[in-house]
This record gives sequence, structure tokens and C-alpha cells, in this order.
Amino acid sequence: MKTACLGYPRIGLHRELKRALEAYWKQKIDAAALEEVAREMRKANWESMKSVNLDSLPSNDFSLYDQVLDMSLMVGAVPNRFRGLEEKPGLNTYFAMARGYQAEDANIAAMEMTKWFNTNYHYIVPEFEDGQQFELSSTKPVDEFLEAKAQGYLTRPVLLGPVSYLLLGKPTSFEGDPLSLLDGLLPIYAEILAKLSEAGAEWVQMDEPFLCLDLSEAAQAAMIHAYEVLAGAQRPKLMLTTYFGELRDNLDLAMGLPVEGLHIDLVQGWEQLPAVLAGGLGDKHLSLGLVDGRNIWRTNFSRALAMIEMAVGQVDPEKLLIAPSCSLLFSPYDLDLETDLDPEVRSWMAFAKQKLFELELLKKAVTGADVQDALAENEAILQQRKNARRTRNPEIRQQIRDLDTSWFKRKSPHPSRKDIQNVRLGLPILPTTTIGSFPQTREVRKMRASHLRGELSDGAYEAFLRKEIAKTIQIQEEIGLDVLVHGEFERTDMVEYFGQKLSGFCFTKHGWVQSYGSRGVRPPIIFGDVARTVPMTTAWSSYAQSLTDKPMKGMLTGPVTILAWSFVRDDQPPSETCLQIALAIREEVVDLETAGISVVQIDEPAFREGLPLRHADWEEYLTWAVDCFRLASSGVRDETQIHTHMCYAEFNDIMQAIVAMDADVISIEASRSRMELLSVFDETGYPNDIGPGVYDIHSPRVPSQDEMEGLLRLALKHLKVDQIWVNPDCGLKTREWDQVIPALKGMVGAAKKLRKEL
Repeated sequence: MKTACLGYPRIGLHRELKRALEAYWKQKIDAAALEEVAREMRKANWESMKSVNLDSLPSNDFSLYDQVLDMSLMVGAVPNRFRGLEEKPGLNTYFAMARGYQAEDANIAAMEMTKWFNTNYHYIVPEFEDGQQFELSSTKPVDEFLEAKAQGYLTRPVLLGPVSYLLLGKPTSFEGDPLSLLDGLLPIYAEILAKLSEAGAEWVQMDEPFLCLDLSEAAQAAMIHAYEVLAGAQRPKLMLTTYFGELRDNLDLAMGLPVEGLHIDLVQGWEQLPAVLAGGLGDKHLSLGLVDGRNIWRTNFSRALAMIEMAVGQVDPEKLLIAPSCSLLFSPYDLDLETDLDPEVRSWMAFAKQKLFELELLKKAVTGADVQDALAENEAILQQRKNARRTRNPEIRQQIRDLDTSWFKRKSPHPSRKDIQNVRLGLPILPTTTIGSFPQTREVRKMRASHLRGELSDGAYEAFLRKEIAKTIQIQEEIGLDVLVHGEFERTDMVEYFGQKLSGFCFTKHGWVQSYGSRGVRPPIIFGDVARTVPMTTAWSSYAQSLTDKPMKGMLTGPVTILAWSFVRDDQPPSETCLQIALAIREEVVDLETAGISVVQIDEPAFREGLPLRHADWEEYLTWAVDCFRLASSGVRDETQIHTHMCYAEFNDIMQAIVAMDADVISIEASRSRMELLSVFDETGYPNDIGPGVYDIHSPRVPSQDEMEGLLRLALKHLKVDQIWVNPDCGLKTREWDQVIPALKGMVGAAKKLRKEL
């Protein structure tokens, strides 16, 4: 039996990738220096994986920005608008596709970005144009395989499978199914597989995560066709890799494909093992995803060993692998760095490096090595966590049991509330606002770091933050925004900030994971019951409101997003934890209203992200997710306006839930898709107000006023004028002031121009 890893973290142990990328984008280093950093990171990853005696190491799991974008470049799926940037698509084209391009001679919008299945990772959506042709434009998988080979590592290259790649993309200039492009794509896959075979690769990991989703008959047929074609190619053995759920009705399909191995997720889909074993693997190798690649808790060895023993009874041990459930991209690097964590809570955890140690120990246990002490220690730690009093708060549990149904709904329906709010706020049509945060400049970060190190007193730090807030309000008033925000300079992260003021959370110093490109997040860890310990935002919002006569938005992160963007306790259903968070947020919302804040935004960018992959499981999730938002938002009077914000997501299939949330205003990211998302709001007759983003903040380019005006005109084709708010796609934290100010001036100018016409 062997151990394998499906992918390793790639932002860098100390965020080396982030620093190198941002230095390259600012032209402080050249392409050669950037690639040197990347080579050193890959080398460190392979060394780390080999140090724990891992049998099968991945290659091509590293990316400078995004693995789906890598595939688009590799197969030549470069949209026409980017093709003039270089003679042959390369690094400049690659980053322009991800971030957009702006220069004197060109102003090119970035490609769309959306969530990778039900994770907080963002991928760049492939664009397929009329007459789409594919060609092998990059040999990155071969290059990185040979790079590893030169260092003494025979790796298993990772490729995103052809069917999943097409299903992740979208046609942009023709109507049709992306799967219609499959026959044109398969020769490129055959070519890269042949090159990998010639280079000496014995296995290739072919990721087809869509096998854990509901597949149409056309998609099922495409899977069969794709692998029948590839079966006849010169190629290494293929490990068909599935994750994030169970195969269910796709089990026979996956088992019947002409591949040499199958990986299954036994963390998200642990119940599928008996069916897989009974399905007739034949000569296939079986990879068991036993260690959770998406959370940070220790593996339950007794449970994992029971599944291994079940498999050993029916699979030749030489054809059996044990592995994480999915890529460790979603896990921090190394728990050993977290010396400040509470020792008891820390003992319950395992990060990427520790997860590979767990695989090695499981392998030793099965192959007869004396690891009884380690197994006994694992069992003792799991029992200690189960019985730990610090994870249970009887008072908060009683409050949850005592919740009344009246706490889950506003006092009046939206039309009545809107009339009252219009009188109170006195806003024009097409009111303008932002999503919340403003640039976290180098000075802001420097002052925060000085305060954390104890070099800057509490009073001096607070005075600095007040100065930044006052400056930001003045800028907003000069620009002409209608509803203002305080800028969130006191916050490191929209989830971490709130977790620090709630019980049941703990935090890492080095637990970074990649969100997209150079953007890393450091998810809090929820280990116990959650309750509000102190007011969290009221003082800052009240101060900001005292500086202006315009409405000031109180800015909160919603319960579903705090849950989704944390590493969540796995010893109770997530719905129970989410209700506890919702009750804490409700208390803050009521305090903001009492303090005179007339608009409160409760961000839920992860609402759709948490949706189960299978339609059959949606109703249960949507019921409790909507309930949690309504619990958080329904404690205020009719005159208080509740906003929410949602990130890149498809809303078509969850519109009933969006309506049921009953937010007065929902803002969504819509600029990259050119308002496509609004069609479903139009078709379903969405009754409340909507702020479709007209300014893509994930790109450094500054959109023109004409461009934003054009997007607003598109929005008016779908929505009534008195429904529309005007705002950027998301918060402005990651942008620079010299980008933000002209963009917001253009946004306000576009709104004012349309007001005159309307």
C-alpha cells in the first residue's frame, strides 16, 4: 500500500508567492526573478512531502495564479481581446487574463472569476468564443515534471480533466453547450499526455470533480467519450480523481471509464466506500481520501483504519493508496509554526505537513509496524476534545433552544419598509454607495503591525484610525456618494475581525491559504460554542456617523460567511454553529440601530458557496442558511435598512432562497459578467432592491465612466429604476487610492448622468 498527495499548498510557507507576484506586478522584479521564486517554492514543497516518506508526489499542482487559468493557457483558450499583447501568449497574457490590462494603447477587462465548487477558492472562468480552436500553447505540466525529475522526484502530474474543464467554462460569443467543443479539445490532452509519457511519467492525476455533481446525460456521455478517446493515446496510467462529495449515481460511470485508477473522497463522501468496493474495480488501483484536505482537525485513526481494512479485504494492497480527500491547497502549511496557540486546542489539529505524517502512520499501522503508542495517543486526544468543557456553553445552547419563530422575520413586508426607509434616508434614484472597505495602505498595515507588537499605544493607534476614517469620509463626500462607509481600517479580515470578539474562536499567525492569485486568507478556527463577548463595531460606526450628515452604513459579516470562511468544528452539525453566530450578529445589529445607524449591511458572500454539490441536499442547507440570515437581520425596526452582499455566484437556482432572505438591498458582483446575473432577478420578478456591481475591484484597471454607464443601462433592461443601487463589485480593501478615487468618481458620474435622463 502506498501514500499519495493530490496537491500541496502553494502560496508559500511565509507567503513568498504573494510577495513575488506583487513585486512583479509593480515592476520591482522581472519574470526571471518571479520564476526563480516559483522554482524554490516547488522545490521546498517536494522536499517537504518527501521528508514524510510520501510515495506519490504531485507536480503541476503549483500555479502562479490559478490552475484553471493554467489550463486555459495550455490549451490555447485565450480570448481574442488578449491576443495582441504578445507574439505568443505568455506571462503578460496570463496575468492580463486574470487581472485585466490597462495602458495608453489598451484597456482590456479581465476574465470572469467565480468560486471553485463549494470552497472559498476563486478560479478564472474559461471563455469559449465562436469558432473556438484549441492548440498546445504551454508545456507547463511537462516542464514541472522534468523539473522534479531532475531533483530526484518521480512525480504524478496533475491535470484538470477535459470534461470538468469545459463544464467550468462558458461560451461568450455563441449560444451552446461547452461540451460541443470536446472533440476539438481532446487532441490537446492526448498531445500533453504523450509528452508526459515520453518524459517518463508513469501516472497522471486526472481531476474530474464534476463526477461528484449531478450530471446531465450529455455530460455523462462526454465523460465516456473523452476517456475512450484518451484510452487509445500514448499516455501514462490515469488516476481519475474525484473529490468534494460522493459519486452516487455517477458511480457506475466512473467505475466503467477506461482508466487505471480511481480516487474517492471518504471525508465528504465516507458512505460511498462499500458501493465502490461492490462495484467491481477490476484491475483498477483505488485511492482512499481518508485525511480531510479542507479542515484542520486530526484524523480519527480508528475510523480511517476501519475503512482501510474494509478495502484491503477486496483490493490487492499493492493497488491501494491512501491520500487526503482532496488537494491540500485548502489547508495551512505547518502546525509547528503556531507556537502561540493554546496547547490543548492545538493538540486537536493537523495542517498540511501533519496530514502527510498521518498518512504515513496509517500506512505503518496497516503494514504491521509498531505504532500502537501513536494510535493510543490519537484516541486519547480525540476523547479529550470530545469531553472538553471549553467547547460547550450551556447558556448559549439554552438561548438557541428558546428561540421563537418571531425572531426570524421582519415586522412588515418589504414594500412597507421601503416607503418608511425612503422617507428617513431621502436618497435619490440610483443611490450610490460602496461595499464597505477602503484601501488598506502600507501605512495602515504598518501602524497595525506596530500596535500588535506593542510599539504603538492603544490611544495612538485609535487616533490614527480616527484620522483615516475622517479622511475617508471627506473623500466620499467630495466624490458625491450617497451612503457612506467608515472604511474598516481597524479590520485585518472580514471574518477574523469578528471572530476575535466572539467566544469559541482561536487564531493562527501563519495559517494562510490561497483565495486567488496573490490573495491569501487566514481562516479563524471555530472550536467551541459561539457568543458575542463585547460590542464589535458600534463605536467605529457611531464615530463615523458623527462626522457626516449622510447615512452611514454599519458593516457586519453574516453568519453563513463567518461559518464558511472559518475552519469549523466537526463535532456538531454546521447548522448549529451557524445559529450561534447568527444570534451574536443579531445583538450587534440591534446595538447599531440603537446607536442611530440607519443602514446596516450584513455581508453574505459565501451564501451560495456553502450550497451542497447535489441538488437533493440543497433544501436542508438553504432552509437553515436563510434562517440564520433572518435571525441575524430581523431584530430591527422597519425604518432600518438591511443590506447584504454576495460574491461571484450563480443565483439562477437559488432565487427562492434569495427572496426568502428578505434583505432590503442585495449587492452582487456583476461587472465581469456584464450584468448576465440580472436576468434571473428579472425573470423571477425579484421584489427588493439590487446593487449590481459596475466596477470590478479584483482588477487594478480603472473603468471609464462610459463603461460603467453602459453597465447601468444593461441593468435597467432587467430591473426597475427604483430598484437599482450603484456600487462596486466588492470591497476596495485590496486596491490603491489612485485607482479607487477616479473609479468612484466615474461611478457617481454615471449615476448622475442617468438620473438626469430618467
